[in-house]
Amino acid sequence: MMVKIFIDPGHGGSDPGAVGNGLQEKNVTLSISKRIRDILISEYENVTIRMSRTGDETVSLTSRTNAANSWGADFYLSVHINSGGGTGFESYVYPRVGRPTKTYQEHIHNKVIEQINLRNRGLKEANFHVLRESHMPAVLTENGFIDNSGDAANLKNVDFIERLARGHVNGIVASFQLSKKVQPRPSQPTNPPANGLFRVQIGAFKDRNNADTVENKAKSNGFQTYVKQEDGLFKIQIGAFTDRGNAEELVKRAKAAGLDATIIFK
Repeated sequence: MMVKIFIDPGHGGSDPGAVGNGLQEKNVTLSISKRIRDILISEYENVTIRMSRTGDETVSLTSRTNAANSWGADFYLSVHINSGGGTGFESYVYPRVGRPTKTYQEHIHNKVIEQINLRNRGLKEANFHVLRESHMPAVLTENGFIDNSGDAANLKNVDFIERLARGHVNGIVASFQLSKKVQPRPSQPTNPPANGLFRVQIGAFKDRNNADTVENKAKSNGFQTYVKQEDGLFKIQIGAFTDRGNAEELVKRAKAAGLDATIIFK
């Protein structure tokens, strides 16, 4: 049976959500949510995804829940970033909700905590619109505090975003007993060792100004960027994947936008 998952990246468009340390919540939630979608679609059988938004769009809370309800979603996942001076990860369901919603919350919460190095703030309840007005089990996650410098540094790291997404996926898989797709045996290995990622890099520069120019071009074309200083160079990364095929797709998109993209495995 096909499982219908509705993923809701918090905020968007004219509503940036929480802001801090050079980040806007709307952008981070979209990055996490799209990665959750991509992993589920590429790696698991019998799952279909819809999202409340796939770009920087203004979408009302009512429109979000109406879309999920009219589609007949089996599960509603709302992805947010916290603020207010704290630190860590927490998850929410509607007050006094029963099973299976609490079970789904437990699965997702615990699987995310397994993947990341943020403080565990616990499983909570709240009268949020998306939890109250959705007609299916719903969970809302708060993935670190945007106004905490440590949490924000993690949220700027594509490896951390990948682990966050993977934790959500693992929780959904446990909740709905999703089966892995059988991948054809390739002539060349496409999957990395357990602790490696295929990283898409669009430049490595000694001069920070040159790096900034390329980074701004990537951002203007809708790519999420991450700059790290390594081996005396400013290296610009736009994605990191466990599956090489996903990295190759991103390379194609980047080259179509005029970026010099390559795959680095490490």
